[in-house]
Amino acid sequence: MTDKVHASLGGADATVVDHTDPKTASQVAYEGGFDSVLVNMQVGTMGAMAVARAVRSGAGDDEPIPVTILLDRESDAFLAGRSGAKNWVSKDYTPAELREALGISQ
Repeated sequence: MTDKVHASLGGADATVVDHTDPKTASQVAYEGGFDSVLVNMQVGTMGAMAVARAVRSGAGDDEPIPVTILLDRESDAFLAGRSGAKNWVSKDYTPAELREALGISQ
């Protein structure tokens, strides 16, 4: 999935930073000043929903970094919305769909 994300965002106005520890993703995102967080639905021991909630709570009084979740199934969209994710796309996304979900210009 990582290769597909890199290929989809290649040439776009984006820098992709891979981070494999879901427990520290929120901290790394805020310390790094990231504009958005993209999380795979299956992300180790924590899961994308927990990562999305951690990013939202990590904002404190500031606006949270928007989270986009890569869904395994379209039926997971309900859960993604409940987690506070701003956007979600199915893993069979097109590059244009992923860029749109992340707010990246073509």
